[in-house]
Amino acid sequence: MARSETLNAKLIRLANRFQARRSSRATPATGFVSQPEPRTLGSFARGRQLCAGNFMFAGHLIEARDTILWDIKAPSLAYDEALHGFTWLDDLAAVGDLHARKKAQIWLAEWIQRFGEGNGAGWTPDLTGRRLIRWINHALFLLNNMPDGDPEQYFSSMGQQVMFLSKRWKAAAHGLPRFEALTGLIYAGLALSGMDHLVKPAVEALSQECTSQIDEQGGIPTRNPEELLEVFTLLTWAAAALTEAGKLASAEHIAAIERIAPTLRSLRHSDGGLARFHGGGRGIEGRLDHALAASGIRAKTRKGLSMGYARLQAGRTSVVVDATSPPEGEFSANAHASTFALELTSGRRPLIVNCGCGAGFGEDWQRAGRATPSHSTLGLVGYSSARLGTSGFVGGQKRELLTQGPKDVLLEPNTGLETLHFHGGHDGYRNSHGLTHVRELNLGEDGRTLIGEDTLAAITDQDKQKFDLAMDQVQLQGIEFQVRFHLHPEVDATLDMGGTAVSLAQRSGEIWVFRQNGSTGISLEPSVYLEKDRIKPRATKQIVLSGRIMGYAARISWTLAKAQDTPTAVRDLQTDAPGLET
Repeated sequence: MARSETLNAKLIRLANRFQARRSSRATPATGFVSQPEPRTLGSFARGRQLCAGNFMFAGHLIEARDTILWDIKAPSLAYDEALHGFTWLDDLAAVGDLHARKKAQIWLAEWIQRFGEGNGAGWTPDLTGRRLIRWINHALFLLNNMPDGDPEQYFSSMGQQVMFLSKRWKAAAHGLPRFEALTGLIYAGLALSGMDHLVKPAVEALSQECTSQIDEQGGIPTRNPEELLEVFTLLTWAAAALTEAGKLASAEHIAAIERIAPTLRSLRHSDGGLARFHGGGRGIEGRLDHALAASGIRAKTRKGLSMGYARLQAGRTSVVVDATSPPEGEFSANAHASTFALELTSGRRPLIVNCGCGAGFGEDWQRAGRATPSHSTLGLVGYSSARLGTSGFVGGQKRELLTQGPKDVLLEPNTGLETLHFHGGHDGYRNSHGLTHVRELNLGEDGRTLIGEDTLAAITDQDKQKFDLAMDQVQLQGIEFQVRFHLHPEVDATLDMGGTAVSLAQRSGEIWVFRQNGSTGISLEPSVYLEKDRIKPRATKQIVLSGRIMGYAARISWTLAKAQDTPTAVRDLQTDAPGLET
């Protein structure tokens, strides 16, 4: 089976290369129908780093001053894809000076020269769509004083890429890759002369994708919040481009935007960042608020679950809980065993987090980041609530898919409707130990106290038989469990002398105190915080409650309470991101 799937991936690459070369014979675009308006946001700091020869992509930093981008030997496929997607053009445009423009012009011309005939990693529908959007967005930046002959190559290459997309967009995987391909096709069809006949079929295809991939909760099958933001951004860009061209986006397209907006608001922490689950990060700074504002959708947070997440909110405190099973099948390639894991942010400062996605740091970190111990929830020692199973092929790449996750996730009827209470149970440990995990959370009305209770229980007679067998395997010494609370790296944590509480000090001066109630052991242990744009994981700490379940039920109670506000914390409140309803 693996051999046939590998062959299929090779056939896809060959088909892409063949179509790219065939498209080179297409009639080139000769100019723009209208002056493009940049919509992508870049980072001035990253742009300056690029100009200085510091190439940071996909978790790898390569220092190569005065080097053409394409002379760099990419250390990973993700690095290569980041180069060919041209999102770095946003960062150079953010700098915008002569030096940055010359870099952009040289690197673009070299790409056409080296890869214009279908070579390299960039000839996939999603990367082509991503690249076209940047080339069009930053046309004025690129064309200003461009060397003679290069503008003709620039338009000729775009015409080739548009024709490639028109033939190969169906080869893009459903979800974000296909949204990128179709948005790029719509963008180019509207902006480039002689390409307007490609717009209507692309709009129709985008409408179908909105209907099939955006569910009633405004979510996508991967349940990745950052990926949802990227899809939302693409849809708002496409709708704006159509409107500016005097055309209307379809009803399905607009409805998808209207469904996603309140979901993103629910997944937005009080500091403006996204909750980090299922391979997603916090998002590029400012991207979420900018996208929500640009959409024009003023809906508040969604009532009920949002893409399977529950949100608690009071005062300056936001809590987001993964309240359902992980994604399945092809959509589980980046899924995490994180059911009932939580994140908590106070004002503009994250407090309780999950470790995050380790994909940028290698396979071992990626596996570790997906396991239950890397999340702020309860787990049995040596087990995850879902397991990494057999490998599968997603987008032509071999990936480890998540299997045997919780089948039954039961929530109180009002969970997600209230903003102060969460109560649910899942059976992620039922097959292995006969145990169900029940988590209850209560947020105080002022947002200053979170009271939690985690329960492990063997409920049915069959569950009790499985539990007895598991106890026999450990010579009746009890089933070990741990409840973990990973802390943000900027939190200063101290275990008190009595070993019953942990003091958590924010850099603002705000102090929270974590206490466990009962005989469960409490410790402060090392942890990591995984971020996509860093060279290595950031060291941090985690609070760990440890114990053994000896009977058919065990209950672990804990509290997290704010002990002190300071003038700095009050000032944070006064300067929190304005203008967004949460």
